[in-house]
Amino acid sequence: MASHVIDFSLLGNNFSTPEMRTIWSETNRLKKQAKVEVALAVAQGELGVIPKEAADAIAFAIDVDTLDLEAMAKDGALMKHSLMATIKALQAQCGQAGEFIHYGVTTQDIVDTATVLQLKEAFNVIEQDVNSLIKELTVLSEKHKHTFMVGRTHGMQALPTTFGFKVAIWLDEFLRHAERLANIKQRVLVGNVSGAICTYASLGEIGPEVENRTLTLLELGTPNIGWQSARDRLSEFGSICALISGTLGKIGNEFYNLMRTEINEIEEPFSEGKVGSTTMPHKRNPALLEGLASLTQPILSSVGLLFQSMHVEHERDAMSWRAEWIALPEICLYLSAQLKGAIHIIQGIKVNKERMLLNLQSQGGLLLSEKVMFEIGLKLGKQTAHQLVYEAAMLAFETDRPFKDILMAHPKLKAILNQDELDLWLKPESYVGAAILKNEYILKISKTYLESKTSNVTTY
Repeated sequence: MASHVIDFSLLGNNFSTPEMRTIWSETNRLKKQAKVEVALAVAQGELGVIPKEAADAIAFAIDVDTLDLEAMAKDGALMKHSLMATIKALQAQCGQAGEFIHYGVTTQDIVDTATVLQLKEAFNVIEQDVNSLIKELTVLSEKHKHTFMVGRTHGMQALPTTFGFKVAIWLDEFLRHAERLANIKQRVLVGNVSGAICTYASLGEIGPEVENRTLTLLELGTPNIGWQSARDRLSEFGSICALISGTLGKIGNEFYNLMRTEINEIEEPFSEGKVGSTTMPHKRNPALLEGLASLTQPILSSVGLLFQSMHVEHERDAMSWRAEWIALPEICLYLSAQLKGAIHIIQGIKVNKERMLLNLQSQGGLLLSEKVMFEIGLKLGKQTAHQLVYEAAMLAFETDRPFKDILMAHPKLKAILNQDELDLWLKPESYVGAAILKNEYILKISKTYLESKTSNVTTY
């Protein structure tokens, strides 16, 4: 019976994806551990460490699908060891050749390397989803390159901008995330087969060659030196996931606010039959956006736990190590739900251009006070202009009168203001600076990146 929301039939897909759950399932964990044991035996057989016939028999006999998990669980509870029951079960499958399973290595060699194999699968899924999101953000940003809207600072209207420019900032952020993932891949996807305290004592001088051959068979990197007591690789991966999740949570929260009834500039994808409330039939709640934003905090918490695993006693301990078994899957699972959710949201987001234009005009021209100030400043000086425009702006705000009318009636401004010229200054679409230019610049970078991905598809 499921006891965690990740595995609930009704809620599971809000917190993870089927693909990522399969990667971090107990079955896949066992398969990866068995795969490491097989690769180790094959490498040792090739190098003459164990008989070649025994290595071949091990490779042929091991079959995780036929293991009795209930019996293994009972053995594990009796032995109070995380891997010994698995080794015992695999040994039984191999007959006499089973004597050479797990030869010269320690538990953490197998578990760490198997975990990295799982992480490799998760890493590739995350990379693919990040690239898919970059593609969708590119489409959305380009579509709304000329969609004008209010830019807000401190939660209040500040200056005009474009929706495309807003999205381009997120797009640029995700291009950096993609670069970060690419940069850490070779550092993170590295196994470890070096014995009890990473000195290869049981294998001697051939130990490093056994390790390199085993990890080559597994298509993982070989470390410069054992990393049982150096957990920075996994923490570095976690830190990048935290950055990606942070951006996703910010996007979810931003859309959540823009979807507020009073703002109403966007709406998350809506489908027939979607219910917002059990008691208020009219509600169209931002359920997808709340889900997107809500997963950042648990990811940050799990990343914090992962960082704590860097504190290792002497050459190795299980106190820090076991925290990774909790944190690493949770990070990947929650992030998978965020990424898939974000892709769906960006693909189906409804942008209310008319409401954006209406909100641009909602303060009666006050949004363009900076533009007016700089234009007047050309005649009176910037600081003087700031004071005079400030006086007019405050009066317009407090009396709820049009900013233009206050400016034209100002005793020190009316003589230098031209009504037609002022109308031009108060047009929001004329005061977005280089927003469209920079939007186009980011789109060009993104399209070049996406083209490189389609023309050079590789996996590590």
